[in-house]
Amino acid sequence: MRPPAPLSPSSGLVLLLVFCPLLVVVHASSSKAESGHSTRLGDTDPDRCMRHHFVETITHPIYKCNSKMVLLARCEGHCSHTSRSDPLISFSSVLKQPFKSTCFCCRPHTSKLKAVRLRCAGGTRITATYRYILACNCEECS
Repeated sequence: MRPPAPLSPSSGLVLLLVFCPLLVVVHASSSKAESGHSTRLGDTDPDRCMRHHFVETITHPIYKCNSKMVLLARCEGHCSHTSRSDPLISFSSVLKQPFKSTCFCCRPHTSKLKAVRLRCAGGTRITATYRYILACNCEECS
């Protein structure tokens, strides 16, 4: 087995591959400034911001339609960024927003539009649409 070729020192990325008959472990690291968030490959914190799946039954609130069960996803978990509030300076006696706050929230990063058709009384069909979350990320709250 040949030794792995070294990575360029300017790449800022450290890659370690460990070969095992049933397992391949990849560990990568990057700075917060480069990635915009602190989630890394190999992060094992079970409470970190991540996608969680659940099943929901879709029914129409008015019409009598057959309900359908669908797989949905939500973003849940904590972000390891520090939140802060800075005072704002004003030259008026009225301060409508006395502080500028910065915080990070676990939010959908990418999603796709999905649809499900419900069969209703009389043979009509109604389409329900929703966003299916593909990935979550810690992003600045608005």
